[in-house]
Amino acid sequence: MLRARMPRPGRELRLLDREGIDELGALTADVADLAAMVAACEGVDAIVHLGGISGEADWASIRDANIEGTYAVFEAARQTGVRRVVYASSNHAVGFVHQPDDPDLEMPDDLGPRPDSYYGVSKVVGEALGSLYHDRYGLDVVCLRIGTCAAEPHDLRGLSTWLSPDDCARLVEAALTTPSPGFRTVWGVSANTRRVWSLEGGAAIGYEPRDDAEVFADRIGPGDPAKDEVGRRYVGGPFTL
Repeated sequence: MLRARMPRPGRELRLLDREGIDELGALTADVADLAAMVAACEGVDAIVHLGGISGEADWASIRDANIEGTYAVFEAARQTGVRRVVYASSNHAVGFVHQPDDPDLEMPDDLGPRPDSYYGVSKVVGEALGSLYHDRYGLDVVCLRIGTCAAEPHDLRGLSTWLSPDDCARLVEAALTTPSPGFRTVWGVSANTRRVWSLEGGAAIGYEPRDDAEVFADRIGPGDPAKDEVGRRYVGGPFTL
């Protein structure tokens, strides 16, 4: 989603994945391989860290990819002098937080951790590493608590939590270019009519979402009542079941 939306004059993307990418200069490495990550980060200005397992899995898999991998990214940044890391965190880092019953109340970007899964725990650890590497080594770290990032929402919860691909690119761009962000967590969500997650943190770094999931509301059919209920009650939705 991001590769096609991030070109800018003078910018070069150095792509890395565990499986080969068919693009000139792309690197193939495991994100948890510290030596490989150090080599990949030489001469880089900023890192957008998206690597890892993007859903629930067994502990060993989550640990190796999401926790060891994220440590390797921050440590490689430190060793090579990269000054900024944009980290793909997740709403599941705070998945067991109750959402407000009052639709006029918005949830702040800096909620304390209440993970809903091993995946959510890995994102809490990633945010904690980002905080440590900012405070101890001076890295600028922006953690994006991403909602439902897809071409369109597919359930009732998604009408609130959707992050459009275009808005995702706008959010990452803001996180890369805002001056001296320090360490912060920011919701990754579009300007949805049914949104309950605040846009204040995004606005503080220059993020201006333009899309609204409400345009897809007529396509959302009856869902699973249990999933719809936890989607209304908890930030993490069905991950809390």
